[in-house]
Amino acid sequence: MKKTGMILLASCAVAVASSLTTAFVMRAAGGSHDEDNFYSAQSEPRDGGNFYTVGSVTTPATDFTSAAESTVNGVVSIKSYATPRSQMGQGGGGYDPFYEFFFGTPSPRQQPRRQQQQPQQLGLGSGVILSEDGYIVTNNHVVEGAEMLEVTLNDNRSFNATVIGTDPSTDLALVKIEADSLHVIPIGDSEGLKVGEWVLAVGNPFGFTSTVTTGIVSAKGRNISSITRSGNTGIESYIQTDAAVNPGNSGGALVNLAGELVGINTAIYSQTGNFAGYSFAVPTSIVKKVVTDIKQYGAVQRAFLGVLFSELTPQIAKEKNITATTSGLYVGEVQERSAAMEAGLKEGDVIVAINGNTTTSTGQLQEAMAKLRPGDKAKVTFYRDNKKETVTVTLRNNQGTTNVTKAGTVTDLGCAFKAISPETRRQLGISSGVQVSGLQDGRFRRAGIKEGFIITDINNSRVASADDVEKIYDAIMKSADGYDKVMFITGLYPTGKKMYYAVDLVDGE
Repeated sequence: MKKTGMILLASCAVAVASSLTTAFVMRAAGGSHDEDNFYSAQSEPRDGGNFYTVGSVTTPATDFTSAAESTVNGVVSIKSYATPRSQMGQGGGGYDPFYEFFFGTPSPRQQPRRQQQQPQQLGLGSGVILSEDGYIVTNNHVVEGAEMLEVTLNDNRSFNATVIGTDPSTDLALVKIEADSLHVIPIGDSEGLKVGEWVLAVGNPFGFTSTVTTGIVSAKGRNISSITRSGNTGIESYIQTDAAVNPGNSGGALVNLAGELVGINTAIYSQTGNFAGYSFAVPTSIVKKVVTDIKQYGAVQRAFLGVLFSELTPQIAKEKNITATTSGLYVGEVQERSAAMEAGLKEGDVIVAINGNTTTSTGQLQEAMAKLRPGDKAKVTFYRDNKKETVTVTLRNNQGTTNVTKAGTVTDLGCAFKAISPETRRQLGISSGVQVSGLQDGRFRRAGIKEGFIITDINNSRVASADDVEKIYDAIMKSADGYDKVMFITGLYPTGKKMYYAVDLVDGE
């Protein structure tokens, strides 16, 4: 018994000693923070920093101060304002039966009048300065529906901003303030980011300006809708991080430890609306392309390959006898007169790369295509009959041509208009019409009109150009009286589906 007791006592002593040693090591390493278990993006410690050994891995101490100091002045606060919908009030007089008998309408004293209201704050977000002369990138949902934008710099100077252009598909917007000598965050290489690399989120969560949080890259090319089953909301190829992002961070910067912009913080995955572990940013590989297009063309130049596909699964691979690869995009249909058909792609092909970049997921393909324009040539790598092949594709726009898409005249209707090609008119059997493009928040969207809708008639007047829409709109708005100013629109979608819409031109003024 004594011998057994001595053995137990010795074992306890060893366990206690081990625990004390572990506690000492963790305290020396700065506590039990998870960050000490991750690799730093730096190759060398800053300022002669110490190295800590975790198991058999040597990890340099991480310093975020340099990246934070170099970027906070390049991130701005953006407040959006809009006038609430007008309330209907009653006129000052009572019922006048004689006026109504002779004129068929209630007297002016009875007619509803609109109460004048002041703009109210619609939302709060962030933005990133791209140029010394005041170009700023942010999220489309930060500026959508705004009548006025107020941009506040980190030094508390405020400016009114103008929206240069938006792209709902990537949830990006470009705005401009009249200023100079602004602090610019240099754009880095988002494609060079590695999973596990440190990043910082800089923005204005809940209105707390110049807030910096840290995390690591959790994943790349992430498609949110495939996880949330919320339906595809546009181009989704996000950088996923665990840096804390909350309401007010939208449009802010995601930067690497070199202080370079690698993404625009856009969304969080949460059941409460606040940060719950993961945030998502649009990579700069997409941001650069969208911003350049908006500045140069007034509209984003979007290239299309022209295939319908699904991600390759074990079930599809077994059914189609695909053995050469376990991942890729299985082509289910090649669209008529598309770039893919012209290049010889066929149903059953499995696409694995665009221009050498892996495209085995929807997000990866979207990111690869988002960097290209109509007319660009791209090398598509794919498997056919379990043999690897490569073809060069000349990409096209959604009209099936390589032409540059230019924005039309944006009006109070909340959209632009572009001409339709003779080929489209022949296919749809129409003699004239204009197509809705660059749809933003406004009367058309509220009426249910979707991007690409082709207008053929408004209030029984034929529409052949954007000028016709403007003339009809102006004529209705200049009409003498009443709250019945409505555009009755007839048209169809490129699929041939005919639709009718009533657009209220008073509601929301």
